[in-house]
Amino acid sequence: MTLLPMFRRPLFWIFVAALAGVAVYKLKFATPAAAAPTVVKAMPVGEVMGTGTLEARVKTTISSRIQERLAEVLVDQGDTVKAGQLLARLDDAEIKQQVAIAEATLSAAKQTSARVSADLARSEAVLEQARRDNERLVDLAKANAVAQSEADKGVEALRVAEADLKRSHAAIAEAEGQVLVAEKNLLYRKEQMAFTEIVAPYDGLIIRRDRELGEMLVPGGPLMELISLEEIWVSAWVDETAIPTVNVGQKARIVFRSESGKSYPGVVARIGRETDRETREFLVDVRVNELPKNWTIGQRAEVFIQMP
Repeated sequence: MTLLPMFRRPLFWIFVAALAGVAVYKLKFATPAAAAPTVVKAMPVGEVMGTGTLEARVKTTISSRIQERLAEVLVDQGDTVKAGQLLARLDDAEIKQQVAIAEATLSAAKQTSARVSADLARSEAVLEQARRDNERLVDLAKANAVAQSEADKGVEALRVAEADLKRSHAAIAEAEGQVLVAEKNLLYRKEQMAFTEIVAPYDGLIIRRDRELGEMLVPGGPLMELISLEEIWVSAWVDETAIPTVNVGQKARIVFRSESGKSYPGVVARIGRETDRETREFLVDVRVNELPKNWTIGQRAEVFIQMP
């Protein structure tokens, strides 16, 4: 028996057509399987986020104004200080000697000034006497009571007295100049002496110490870092798209990376007026109303600025 007669039967082709119709229907009208839902995590409505670091508005590098060896350090990092409090001392032995020399130089200059002042008084008296003698000799010469040579001696004596007075005035000016120089030198040495004591310029906190005892300090070289605790803020970089919506005085919350599960209250204190040309972000300083128990300047934090 062969299969060829089967393909020639009408019922066979009707069956094939039915199967094809069922297949087309399923492809065209069957309901597709539901896709798995996608969860999108979004920012809380009404907040703008920025990332930055904890900073102090007022920060000062404490340094020496003279070159000298560090003799004593009275505070360390983590210490709070008051304005005018002594922070460190420099070796003052050499400067004390310079002050003593300056004092001796000033004393000698004053003695010289006193001596030339006495010489001036003597020169003035001699000149006055020479004038009287010359006038008397001139009158006597007119009356032929003395020889002309005697009258000429009176004129010469007067000229000598006048020249001596001029020298005395010059000596006075020089002596007074020496006294002035000596006074300025003594003042300078005393200022140098005062610079051996380094004091705090304002109330604050020492956050870093850079030098140890015995090290040689140079003018402007860092000794320690001082900050004021009056205003601590997070300097955060915020995307430039938030420029129209961020204003001074807006409330914010601050999340430190050391305590990611806790927020601290803050307020926008200052807004930068320049956008970074690469990151397209601008700086916003958010004042911290409450600090964590342990914190450090420079630590990372996120700020979330509440929109009005």
